[in-house]
Order: sequence, then structure tokens, then C-alpha cells
Amino acid sequence: MHFLSTLLENYIADNSQNEPEVLQELTRETHLKVIQPRMITGHFQGRVLSLLSKIIHPKNILEIGTYTGYSAICLAEGLPKNGTLHTIDINEELVGMQRKYFEKSGFGNQIIQHTGDALKIIPTLDEVFDLVFIDAEKASYDFYFETVLQKTRPGSVILSDNVLWSGKVVEPLSPKDKVTKILLDYNKKLKEDPRVETVLLPIRDGLTLSRVL
Repeated sequence: MHFLSTLLENYIADNSQNEPEVLQELTRETHLKVIQPRMITGHFQGRVLSLLSKIIHPKNILEIGTYTGYSAICLAEGLPKNGTLHTIDINEELVGMQRKYFEKSGFGNQIIQHTGDALKIIPTLDEVFDLVFIDAEKASYDFYFETVLQKTRPGSVILSDNVLWSGKVVEPLSPKDKVTKILLDYNKKLKEDPRVETVLLPIRDGLTLSRVL
């Protein structure tokens, strides 16, 4: 579902910060070589992530769901020189492509890649994270949230992507559609959870911003 017309989406992108050249190149290669290229973050949302990261100025960032590395590079733009970003993905076939663009972006020495099950990897990380971006298996969102909450502090920000799920969250729910039901429950939980304050932003496919209290 397109929430805005293509004309309006293009206008928004044209009147936002330009997409860095390295990310344009990454987008092209993703569309040429990788299955489901629509999963890439994209120009407008990428600039939103970049600006949020710069505003928060996090020392440590955690990303769950690397894909080809676009969002990791955007988030890394807000890191101080001694900051680090840990990014986790289950798909080991994309590790080389990710690393190629991490190095090209200039953030290669600050981005640490992990391959495997995020729910097993996160507890092994020693850092406390100022910014977390959840963009992996939707059925596990609540498990990711509870796990990363143990690795944050008051004031940390947790971002959750794709929470509008192509508009399915406002359509009649099919009994067979387990993922949409999980996201409906997740969105309701974040709104009501006393441990965070939350706003759901209508950016692309929905981006929830939760601040840890």
C-alpha cells in the first residue's frame, strides 16, 4: 500500500537532504544482485535515520536486520569518532557486500557485523546502547524489544520499522494472518508500556520511536 502518491513521495525526497553517493551505489547493486530489493531502507527513510542518529549522537548503536547495509550506514552517520555500531543479520551470504559498502562509507572501522540469531547474540554484547533499530523478522519483534530493553538506559531510543505492514494493520484481520496480529499486539504494547514513551511515525511503512524511561 502506498500511503502517499508517488508525486508527493518524490517531492518529499527532493526537498530532503540529498542521498549520499555511496548509498546510491549500494541501492543500484542491491537491485541488481539481491532478492527482494524493496527491503532496502531507501533515500527518504535513510535520511530520517541519519538525522535522528545525529540528534541523539549515540555512543553505541544496535541494529537488528542488516540486509545489504544501507540503514547501518545511515545510522553510523551520527556516531562520534569513538562510537560503534553493532549490526546483526541471519543471512551470511550478504556479509561481503555489507562490508564492501561499510568500508566505502568511511565507517568501516566503527561497524561490527554479527551473523546469526539476534536473540542469542544480543545477550553476549557488553555495551549499553543509546540507539536501537529493529528491522528483522516481524514475528520476533516483541522478543527483540524485550531483549534490547535490557541493554539500554533511560533516554535510549528504540526504533521499530515496518509497523504499518503495508496498511494491513487497519484492514480486516484474517485468522490466518499471524504476522499482522503480532504487529497489532506489538504496536498496542508499545503505546501502553510504562517503560517507554512512544510515537508511531507514518514514514514509509511505519516507524515507531520509543524512548526508554
